[in-house]
Amino acid sequence: MKKLGIILVTGLGLSACASGMHGGTTESGNNIVTHYPVETALLNIYTKARSTTLTAVVDNQIASADLKVTPKGNMVFNNKSVQGAEINTLNKMNNQVTDQSVAINYFSLNPLIFHGFTDSKGKYSLSNQTTTIPKTAAVGDSSKLIMETVYSDSSRRQKIGEYNQDWSLIRESNNTAWFCINTSSNLLLRYDPEGNSSECYKINARGDILSSKVTINQPTVNGTRTLLFTSK
Repeated sequence: MKKLGIILVTGLGLSACASGMHGGTTESGNNIVTHYPVETALLNIYTKARSTTLTAVVDNQIASADLKVTPKGNMVFNNKSVQGAEINTLNKMNNQVTDQSVAINYFSLNPLIFHGFTDSKGKYSLSNQTTTIPKTAAVGDSSKLIMETVYSDSSRRQKIGEYNQDWSLIRESNNTAWFCINTSSNLLLRYDPEGNSSECYKINARGDILSSKVTINQPTVNGTRTLLFTSK
């Protein structure tokens, strides 16, 4: 999956509707949701049509990313019949456009499997999904998700990145949780200036996306620089 293309970082995104959606479960008597439908949340994040804007203060300037996900339907990727979803990212600094990227993530349903992405800069990625995504998960659960190999183009002659992605589910309130997708720094580099990132989505018992935030941890000569982007 392609990371969210925010400002100084290489970007992610997808979209579709799962059949047989599952709701969360609660502890009897106190209405605390203990389990959430993480597969449905992933589909809502990456495969359904949606738009959002994330903003942050970076060096006393307002940085923002306008994100739009558009389902593309049936497609062919890596000689496989799959579905695709486009994510268009428009980066701005003080409301002035600094960069734009368009990527397509490729996936299949039943079960949900991510296959990779291509983008407008020519990158070509193949995903190795290491575990099955569960229908539901309990608060506190976490698991590996995919290992992604990124090439400079579709010829796959030049490997430019390897990343591990995992997910975690953290309680936010009695009836909401943060569903986070965590991406490592580039495993091919001893020093990755883009660092690692965590995309977190506040979800309810139906797996609806209520808000989002992205944390980017970048190494600097003075230690780690943390950037926090939040949805409006």
